Amino acid sequence: MISFESDYIEGAHPKILEQLLKTNLEQLSGYGHDFYTDRAREKIKKACKKDNADVAFLVGGTQTNQIIIDTVLKPYEGVIAATTGHVSTHEAGAIEYTGHKVLCIPEHEGKMNAKELSQFIEDFYNDGNHEHEVFPGMVYISQPTEYGTIYTKQELTDIHEICSKYKIPLYIDGARLGYALMSKKSDLTLSDIASLCDIFYIGGTKVGALCGEAVVFTHNNKPEHFETQIKQHGALLAKGRLLGIQFDTLFTDDLYFNISRNAIETADMLKEAFKARNYQFFLDSPTNQQFIILENKKMEELKKEVCFSFWQKYDDSHTVVRFATSWATAKENVEKLITLL
Repeated sequence: MISFESDYIEGAHPKILEQLLKTNLEQLSGYGHDFYTDRAREKIKKACKKDNADVAFLVGGTQTNQIIIDTVLKPYEGVIAATTGHVSTHEAGAIEYTGHKVLCIPEHEGKMNAKELSQFIEDFYNDGNHEHEVFPGMVYISQPTEYGTIYTKQELTDIHEICSKYKIPLYIDGARLGYALMSKKSDLTLSDIASLCDIFYIGGTKVGALCGEAVVFTHNNKPEHFETQIKQHGALLAKGRLLGIQFDTLFTDDLYFNISRNAIETADMLKEAFKARNYQFFLDSPTNQQFIILENKKMEELKKEVCFSFWQKYDDSHTVVRFATSWATAKENVEKLITLL
């Protein structure tokens, strides 16, 4: 079997494993108060071109989204997201579990529209009964989106301006950020991302790390006593070195960006192969996730040889499935899939 099921089915990049082994017997302070974690913070700040940023490390994406949203929002506030946003769909109500509602607005191939966002907020404040409703306290987007699409610099600028107008933070989920940045259609850099939002995270779990996400508060806006609140959520990793060493390695010699490029190159190979064989695409994704409409019988045949993800029912005889590549996807496996097709 070959697998294109997800972008976190492999372990970690060999350089990370080498560094973890090399430093294994060093005695280091816990909870991220060690030399390697401090160095990782400085490298990330430099890559973002944000000297006044605060950087914190958490273990996984859902954990990160829940903690950021819960610690930034006031008790009576909710977070605005597209209906297909990760916090709206695939996080098992983790946000609502903290007492904060996800306020959904329409999606357009996974993205929210700035004008619709503005209208949603305006309608809230123009409602004479808004004191009895959940206040919009944050805007959540992901780059790339759940559908592998990406925001352009202009789209992100427009959303950021609306958030600034209403004085609510813009938070970007960057679980697959490396793949968005390396997309051939991207016109955004890491420093652009840092300049056009209030909080974002750099995903490690899906981009070369065993686990871990690096949260960047872009302008000295980290919540007060953030470490204490992380611990209240049961999410403070005692051996914080595990995260620090991994991100220190990922942000040495542009490793994070270089390995992300492999996912785009192999996804492009897949994309061209599907096109050449007249497969129908659900949408046009410029990143590592490709969504194909398969006839159900063909899907069952292919499942005997290849792992991929169910996405959604298309009609009674067709299903949308996802093929995902990663930093570790071997071109040989792509060629095997092409042969099967």
